[in-house]
Amino acid sequence: MKGDRVEIVVDAGDTTRTYEIVATRSGRRVEISVGRGVVEVVEVTRTGVPVRTARFMASRVLALVEHPAAALPLDDEREDRSRGRAPGDR
Repeated sequence: MKGDRVEIVVDAGDTTRTYEIVATRSGRRVEISVGRGVVEVVEVTRTGVPVRTARFMASRVLALVEHPAAALPLDDEREDRSRGRAPGDR
């Protein structure tokens, strides 16, 4: 969902580099896959079409941090809040 973000910290020899992949538009998400020594981070559309791809050697990746977008409250919780009740109170 829009706002999903993944930070990748990579060993670049004598220093580290940080890369960030963000789901930039509504309906897009960020997917991560690891296999055969490669870490792949892809921003994809609702239908699964890749928009942006970043690939890193797994041996060079120091950290992979996922920052999910803030989830909206469920419909019941929004209704309770509009009536002045705490979620779950009936």
